[in-house]
Amino acid sequence: MSRRPSRPARVLASAVSLGALLALTACSSDGDGGSAAASDVTGSPLAEAARTSPTPFRLTEAGAKAALITETNLEGDWNQVKTAASWGDTLLVGKVDVADFLTAKADAADCQRLLDSLYDNDLLGKPSGASALRGFEEGDSRLLYQVAAYNPVRLSAALGWLKSLPVKCDQFTAIDSKGGKRTVQVTTSSVPSQGDARQGLHVVVQGTSNGEPATLTLDVAAVRIGNDAITVTSGGLAGGQYASMELAVREGAQRLKQVQAGKTPAPGPARNG
Repeated sequence: MSRRPSRPARVLASAVSLGALLALTACSSDGDGGSAAASDVTGSPLAEAARTSPTPFRLTEAGAKAALITETNLEGDWNQVKTAASWGDTLLVGKVDVADFLTAKADAADCQRLLDSLYDNDLLGKPSGASALRGFEEGDSRLLYQVAAYNPVRLSAALGWLKSLPVKCDQFTAIDSKGGKRTVQVTTSSVPSQGDARQGLHVVVQGTSNGEPATLTLDVAAVRIGNDAITVTSGGLAGGQYASMELAVREGAQRLKQVQAGKTPAPGPARNG
């Protein structure tokens, strides 16, 4: 009766077999000195994908600034200003009257967030990377344009939040520090079909400014392009600026796409006069 090989013998046999296999592989090498096995690995679909896969785009500070629109991209008499980072209309400062939300108290927090983010110019939340902004004035109207990189999950959530506001915050009351009441109305606004996703709002705040009745009207648009986004807020005490907002979105989206493609956007058309 034959005996079962001992463990050392089995290990030795395995080593011999492996040596023979390696020798056989070496014999099958091509004339260029590369083995057939190595050629199979480097030529595999997985290796090819790893070798040819493009590096994910990442917006830089220089790219964000290059993607900003200029006054020549806007029609009318818009003039670029240097104080946009400190903008914030006082009509947006106030505490939402929770009593307006009898059956949906949680919606009051969303309306408060809307007022605060409009004042702080961060509708889409804090950027995760590079960002840049530029402001323009035309009489009593202002236009703020922003470009920034965001966390993709948070960016999608922020756009979803904006979409919900015309229902949650269609009309509510905000109270200023002196007890004065302001009526706020929020409706959906159309946005040019640019980018991967978009949302627009039309916001009207009625109250007092310097003791006089005043109405602040804002047209707002946010557009996602990849993991980056542009945000436009335009309007003022003179009324909304929908046409300018629409043009800023069209021009700005194209500029950001060019930056993402590794190109430098050309300056806007020369202004006459």
